[in-house]
Amino acid sequence: MKISSILSKKGGEIISIEHEATVQNAIEVLAEHNIGALVVMDASGELTGIISERDIILAAAKPPDVGSFPVSQVMTTEVIIGLPEDDVISVAHIMTEKRFRHLPVRSGERLIGIVSIGDILKAQRDEYMGEIDTLETMLMANED
Repeated sequence: MKISSILSKKGGEIISIEHEATVQNAIEVLAEHNIGALVVMDASGELTGIISERDIILAAAKPPDVGSFPVSQVMTTEVIIGLPEDDVISVAHIMTEKRFRHLPVRSGERLIGIVSIGDILKAQRDEYMGEIDTLETMLMANED
């Protein structure tokens, strides 16, 4: 299974924030959309980073008030980017090994979506359930 199949089911909506916005703004957008990460863009629309709940918590653990900081001071700048043709199992392995939960996906120069570790696990579960159903059907057909 490829990342493109996950995006075709979930859609390619990308919730982003500008890197000059405050961390408080980021928190509000995360809460409004009930998501765990935002793609961070510069004024020209280029990806400059990603800010996740984890980034915010790590920054909040250190004084002073992180809410007034610009997102650019808290975000992760070394972002791994996925491709639509990437294999889901390989992506799950990379996300687990590198300890991140959100993967922006790019086709050419354009971001086309973002997948979470939850999206990956759901896709794998659905694929395995389909395989189980097929095997059970084959077994029942052989018993007749």
